[in-house]
Amino acid sequence: MSLLKKIKKRLKNLFGFKSHPTKQGEKGIKQVGHRKYVGGLWEEIGRLQYDFLIKNGLKPTDVFVDIACGSLRAGVHLIPYLNQGNYLGIDKEKSLIDLGLKHEFDPKIIDSKSPEFVISKRFDFSKFSKTPNVAIAQSLFTHLPPNLINLCFKNLKLNFKSDGVFYATYFFANQKINNPKKPHDHGVFKYTPEEIKGFGIQNGWDVEIIGDWGHPRNQKIVKYTLQ
Repeated sequence: MSLLKKIKKRLKNLFGFKSHPTKQGEKGIKQVGHRKYVGGLWEEIGRLQYDFLIKNGLKPTDVFVDIACGSLRAGVHLIPYLNQGNYLGIDKEKSLIDLGLKHEFDPKIIDSKSPEFVISKRFDFSKFSKTPNVAIAQSLFTHLPPNLINLCFKNLKLNFKSDGVFYATYFFANQKINNPKKPHDHGVFKYTPEEIKGFGIQNGWDVEIIGDWGHPRNQKIVKYTLQ
């Protein structure tokens, strides 16, 4: 065994996890843990989302859907804030949600606030018992090809209040690039402002590019409302 491999093995034994996942899904989550799998910067990005949403009018009475909620980096702030049953979380990885609930919450908060979760790879918002009027997809479209981004917009429109608002983040590109054809939890997908507007417009959404919002990795935020 090489010295580098010995060091990595020693670090894994000491700290339990690798610094970066080399696999997706369950295996990747086991490698690095529920916080690092969603990108780390746990408190910073969770608080950023909460502060942004409150600044832009989120009220406890709103029904909010956290798209790709993961291990509840934003949920730790939003579930206590929203009225009972008004936090909806959707993600393709059940274990991320389970680990977030187990390690990041006092069970009394979950019992009193009754957040609702759906496990879906195809954005099946119809499974929720309530219809949201506020949504965010933070660091989701940065990992998806256009067909899945369009699917998200299409399905959300069918299960969203007509006066609602949807925020989504992107890595901006100055010119169109050849993104990967398949989604990847740790890949980087970039889109031009024209493409970003197109995702909304072709699926029945009006678009406002807000841009900078203090994201530590320079993701930009965009506001969508139904036409």
